[in-house]
Amino acid sequence: MSRLRVVIVDDERLARAELRRLLAVHPQVEIVGEAEDADTALSLIREQRAELAFLDIQMPGMNGLQLAAELDSACQFVFCTAFDSFAIDAFGLNALDYLVKPVVPERLAQTLARVKTQDAAAHTPTLPMDHPLLLKFGEAARIVRLRDIHRFESIGNHAAVYTPHGRAFLLSSLSRIEQRVDPAYFFRISRADIVRLDAIIELQADIQPGLIARLIDGSEVKVSRRQAQLLKLQMGSL
Repeated sequence: MSRLRVVIVDDERLARAELRRLLAVHPQVEIVGEAEDADTALSLIREQRAELAFLDIQMPGMNGLQLAAELDSACQFVFCTAFDSFAIDAFGLNALDYLVKPVVPERLAQTLARVKTQDAAAHTPTLPMDHPLLLKFGEAARIVRLRDIHRFESIGNHAAVYTPHGRAFLLSSLSRIEQRVDPAYFFRISRADIVRLDAIIELQADIQPGLIARLIDGSEVKVSRRQAQLLKLQMGSL
């Protein structure tokens, strides 16, 4: 069995050494290189044909988010973060997972178990419901799974994300989000909103053509006339 070719990217030497130590107990992993900055990492990942990269987010020069945007689909990546001020656009940057420093061995093992072969990844166009997003709520950042998101709302060039922890924002279009979420669980009810189907507790007739969807958080969202019939059919098939 071929081993998983891994690159570690972090500007702190001790952080790289600790992750190398944790990965050493996984025989399926082959660490093919380390880098302390994104420019070096990009060349290393391509030269070594790395299949998985662990990326620190906050680095001098190009940060981990910018580096991830430069990677091709052959290399999956995991963000390593100390929960700084970044809100990660997971729909444009399809991170395999997020690890919080200091990395817990059991959590790392779960991440490695998520690694897919390239063939399997190519047949998985949508994000799984347990996909993690790192979102910022005021001064706090927390990981929220897709399954816990009630609704996405288009606000200019951002999307508001409604969760049990409150509202956060992603720098992402609603169309991009629609392409990445599973249509079996999420439905675009209008030009401005995507809702999680099992977050809808009631559909009511609207004065205007269309419907009003009441969600589990108590909010009410308009369903366009065009989407109303499709939504009723979709809800009936659940």
